[in-house]
Amino acid sequence: MKNILVVISFILTLSSCSKSKQLDIVSPNGEVKVVLNNEDSQLKYSIYKHENEIVLQSEISILQDLNVKVLETKIHQVQNTWQPVWGQFSDIENHYTELELSLDYQGTPATLLIRTYDKGVAFRFKVTEVSNGISPSFFMEYDLADSSTLYSPAGEGKPFGPFSIQDFKSQHSIKHNLKMPLVVEGDQNQFLSLLESDLVSTTGFDVIDFKFDQQRKKLVSQNNFNSEDTNLVTPWRLILIEDRIGDLLTNTVPLNVAAANTIENPSWIKPGKTLWDWRVHGFTAEDGFTYGINNESYYRFIDFAAENDIEYFMIDDAWYTDVKPGYMEMSDKLDLDNVTAYAKEKGVSLLLYYDRRQGDYGDEALFPYYNSLGMKGIKYGFMGSDVEFTRNAIKMSAASNLLIDFHDGPVPFTGVSRTYPNAITKEFCHAQQDSRRAFTPKTFIRMALINAIQGPLDMNNGVFDISSVNAGEREKGPRKLNSLVTTVTAEAARTLIIFSGLVCIPDAPEAYSEKSDVFEFIKEMPVGKWDDTKILHAKMDRYISTARRHGDAWYIGSVHADGGTLDITLDFLKDSETYKITYYEDAEDTNSKTNPEAYQVRTATVKNGRCGISENGCRWRTLYVD
Repeated sequence: MKNILVVISFILTLSSCSKSKQLDIVSPNGEVKVVLNNEDSQLKYSIYKHENEIVLQSEISILQDLNVKVLETKIHQVQNTWQPVWGQFSDIENHYTELELSLDYQGTPATLLIRTYDKGVAFRFKVTEVSNGISPSFFMEYDLADSSTLYSPAGEGKPFGPFSIQDFKSQHSIKHNLKMPLVVEGDQNQFLSLLESDLVSTTGFDVIDFKFDQQRKKLVSQNNFNSEDTNLVTPWRLILIEDRIGDLLTNTVPLNVAAANTIENPSWIKPGKTLWDWRVHGFTAEDGFTYGINNESYYRFIDFAAENDIEYFMIDDAWYTDVKPGYMEMSDKLDLDNVTAYAKEKGVSLLLYYDRRQGDYGDEALFPYYNSLGMKGIKYGFMGSDVEFTRNAIKMSAASNLLIDFHDGPVPFTGVSRTYPNAITKEFCHAQQDSRRAFTPKTFIRMALINAIQGPLDMNNGVFDISSVNAGEREKGPRKLNSLVTTVTAEAARTLIIFSGLVCIPDAPEAYSEKSDVFEFIKEMPVGKWDDTKILHAKMDRYISTARRHGDAWYIGSVHADGGTLDITLDFLKDSETYKITYYEDAEDTNSKTNPEAYQVRTATVKNGRCGISENGCRWRTLYVD
């Protein structure tokens, strides 16, 4: 599709409204409005949706301790369409109204850009010359109504919330660290998400830091500028605005404000599915074979991947024993060269794990070394949340034509999949059974509706031999037996619901072969190659249903934490067309604790309209419409 670009620009000055010192900027559809006020030498903003004030007057600044004066403003409107290398959509419309303010902070010039989209607002500062003796800091208040409730990610733990703003105001200390992306539920089912985007393109800033300021009685975010550069560009601060919580997951504002793709020829970047050895260690198949770190285990993974059109196989920790600068000592448990040659013969690409706990190879040499080994990507573990280190890893992996998947609690870098599409996914969540904790249906819903807003997640859904995991028959399973609460159809649905450029399925090949009929859903899923995505309905702690389209085929995943009945409206199907639908669903005797592997598969035909999905107890449904 060719890009369509429309730009309308005009210049305003505050002289036309000098008495009120107020400016308005409205989204293209007229529904979202930002009102700016420069009274008392401060810059404050308010946000309205349908004339309802959803963010009350709040301060925004890059030099908080200095008075600020607005000198000149320019407004222009942009509309274009662009195509991501991979993602939830094949085409993304970028349509916004932008206000550019020329500011004077007591002799230091600065620029503030404000973009109003139909579904959100974005703010960015630029300072061309940082004067000596001043310390820039991107500061924002968010004055939310007392009735608003707040949710926050909690690393690998269950996301925090709901907290009411009134609760924050009445407390003298905050027990939980607030992290992006925050989700705010306001009056009349108005949902916001507070986060940032394009941090990867900036220097001198750490990840956005949220807290509730008891003195101001407001939620605030602040990031200090720590760089020797004399000019700065901040990340974009975002406030996403939706009428339904699920639509925060498909909101394209974070991608639209991110810098464009920097990789000149991204043809080598291929999203897909991967098998993974880590959670299978110690599993014994029916033929008596026990999986471990050895060539025979890896040949089995590769054979299954080749037979089922799975693009990748990921080899995790312990393939090496010692690391020094520029040197890795291979484990004597396997012959990596032979495994690599076997995978190449079978047409399966390999991904290889690395972390620095056993020694530091040196990143400048690491990525070319992985490329020389014939690897297509790296899973980088235990990097921490160092922004500069992570940014450099993404750039260096791209230079060596390697995908990169970050382990543990990495920098979220929202929007990075547009700028560096080799950054294929990240474990910004509780990956299945990691940290030896159980993964509950309620926690999954929370992470699907909170953590996933910032971008692709590597959650490792897709456990099919649930009984084996719960019986402790895996070396890397949970310490607490019978603590994995899920069903087979839930696991299949989760692989679709959680968006990622790399869907890592963690079970043994035999587990998938035994349930090959329901595995067909995962096998046929065109990961990362979606033309359209819709969140059909969602409710915090309760349920989520996601539909993704590739060509004329729709894939639908629906999960319900408590059980119940969900009516799915198929009004997105083509009119006058008849579709064959395959249901992968729990059976009458399915129980997430006592009988999690019972399921049934059936087919029917449907048209544009409604399709009821009935659930009893802790039941789940997965659909595929073709």
